[in-house]
Amino acid sequence: MALNDLRPSPGQRKAANRVGRGIGSGSGKTAGRGHKGQKARSGGWHKVGFEGGQMPIQRRLPKFGFTSRMAREYAEVRLHELAHFEGDISPETLIAAGVVPKNTKTVKVILSGEVPGAVKLVGCRVTKGARAAIEQAGGSVSDAPPRAAKSRAAKGEDAAAADAVASDDATSTSD
Repeated sequence: MALNDLRPSPGQRKAANRVGRGIGSGSGKTAGRGHKGQKARSGGWHKVGFEGGQMPIQRRLPKFGFTSRMAREYAEVRLHELAHFEGDISPETLIAAGVVPKNTKTVKVILSGEVPGAVKLVGCRVTKGARAAIEQAGGSVSDAPPRAAKSRAAKGEDAAAADAVASDDATSTSD
């Protein structure tokens, strides 16, 4: 069997109706389009959403809401989902196990379900209720590092501090 031998099963594909092929075909003359009017013309159609000049519904209704850009990098994990892990649980271990999506940067553990036993969370955000439940079960929580968003002034100060450290290192190694 070759690719050019492949055919659909008999009756699988219905033959197209060949319009404009004479009166005996049943779809001759006007080819099923009726007499005159915009829809009978070639290229005669309107754009999607056009309502004959009336203000379209998509323009009558107000805009609302927005899509959070943080939502793409944020994931929530329930307490009972931590049952499958042993040792330290970090965002990297949750990504590797497929519990959260690969592009996740921030993981927050929420109070939903039971904590199976003592778990150790590292680098995850935790709600108050989830923290209490984890600590009650004998586990521990190392807080997530603070967000990296800094003001421009703080960034400038950090750069100046880094330059100062670099210049101190250069002078100490030349001695």
